[in-house]
Order: sequence, then C-alpha cells, then structure tokens
Amino acid sequence: MQKQPFGNDNRHIKRELIEVSNKNDLNNIIEGCLREKRKYQEQLFKLYYGKMMGVALRYTKDKDTAQEIVQNSFIKVFEKLSTFDQKGNFSSWISRIVANTAIDFIRKSKNKPFRTDENYVFDNANDEISEFDNLELSSIKTEIILKAIQQLSPAYQTVFNLYVIEDYSHKEIAEMLGISEGTSKSNLSKAKMNIHKIIAEELKVLF
Repeated sequence: MQKQPFGNDNRHIKRELIEVSNKNDLNNIIEGCLREKRKYQEQLFKLYYGKMMGVALRYTKDKDTAQEIVQNSFIKVFEKLSTFDQKGNFSSWISRIVANTAIDFIRKSKNKPFRTDENYVFDNANDEISEFDNLELSSIKTEIILKAIQQLSPAYQTVFNLYVIEDYSHKEIAEMLGISEGTSKSNLSKAKMNIHKIIAEELKVLF
C-alpha cells in the first residue's frame, strides 16, 4: 500500500496544524509552502488529502491507485504553487491538478481510453437531459453516487467528472482528451443514463 508523502505519524502535525478558518490562514500556509517550509507543506497536505482522495476515487475505484494519484498531484501542487492566483478558489485549483493527474494515469495505463463512440452523431444537445437530471441527487448517499461513477468506463467516467463536477466545457474536454465535442456530448449523455440505471438498481436493493 502506498504511504502518504509525509509519513503516518501525525502527532506533531496535529499540534501544529493551522485551522483554516479564513483566507488569511490559508494564505499563511501557502506563503510557507512557497518558502519550501516542510511544516507548511505537511499542513497543506493534511488539510486537502481527504478531499483530493475523493476526487481521485471518481476516476479509479482502487484506493492504492487513488493514493498514488494524490501523492503525484501534491508534488505538482508544490511545483506550480507560485502560479496560483490567490484571488481564485484554491480547493478547485488543486482539484483540477488531481483530475489532470488522474487522466494522465488512465491515458498511460490504457490504449485510447477516451475514444468510445467516436462516430456517434449527437444531433440535439437537449437530448442529454435524461431521467438522470430528475433524480434528487441531494437525497442519495454520496457513497452510492461514487459507486455508480466508479462503475462507468473510463470514457464515460472521465467526461462525466470533467463536465458535471469539474465544470469544464465540451470544447475544453475534447481538447484535453483528444476527442471530438460530439463524442464528449455523447459520452456525457450515456454516462448519465448509466449512472441513473446503476443508482436505480442500488436503491432497489437497499429498499
């Protein structure tokens, strides 16, 4: 099993961990990381590790792989931290790095994983609105939604994550994945239908 980059002894971290109750606290941690102070790097890692594991697990259901993705992502975070615009949302900035790292991992581990339905003609954008959109997702446990996303193929899973959760446009997704906008729209539509089916079946089992 992959270990966290800063080890498993959290006792000194807990004593020194800054509670990020406002943006100034976060800015202090970022400034410390920019000075390459390990204490602040550890604090930043601990603050966002759990949430970023959640992001990685939307792209893989294997926990060890997700941990590897998160670890590699934080290396990139520290390398690119000077480029972060502090007027932006820091959590979203890290999330995008994790998502891109996950996509790179999928791309390297599979042959053309994002080219599903390349010849599918998506005539009407409104057709992507399926029964999925009528589901009250707020009333469904996060674990069930995550389980449904994890069961999708890489092509459907990645487009769904990027469009619905990361808020990329189909044009941006097409450029990132090397597919057409039509394929992106098609895969999103089919991802939604598959998630609806998986969730419906899961709810039948539960109730």
